[in-house]
Amino acid sequence: MDHKIGVIPFDISGENIAIMFVTSQRRGRWILPKGNLKPDESHKKGCKREAFEEAGVKGRILTDFPMTHVVTKSDNGALSQVAVTYYPMLVSKQFDEWPEQPKRERHWALLDDAPRVTDREDFRLVINQFAAIKPLILKTAKHKKV
Repeated sequence: MDHKIGVIPFDISGENIAIMFVTSQRRGRWILPKGNLKPDESHKKGCKREAFEEAGVKGRILTDFPMTHVVTKSDNGALSQVAVTYYPMLVSKQFDEWPEQPKRERHWALLDDAPRVTDREDFRLVINQFAAIKPLILKTAKHKKV
């Protein structure tokens, strides 16, 4: 089984949290940014790179809250299971242009609406775990925004 890293790009306003989704390259489904680590790359650095390449955002990785889930990936019609360790990322800057902009769209959704954005159960599990620790995410994000 392969292992990838990913991010849950989010922002806060008061007690509200919004999550950013991007479309997958092949099927146009709403997913969370993820990818492979480069040799000798830390999880934090890899997450920041993937977030910028796929979603055109930069921010702070909350390394205290890693969430590892198995997601199903389709590659030329063959399904495989991939373990992905996601980290919440408090978005501080969103760019109008980014490396994968021609291949992807992005969409912000309030946390309460996020499970309805994606049609993939494996991403709903990630979102539900993120929602379960919402008080910790809000507390940490408010501290980091100051």
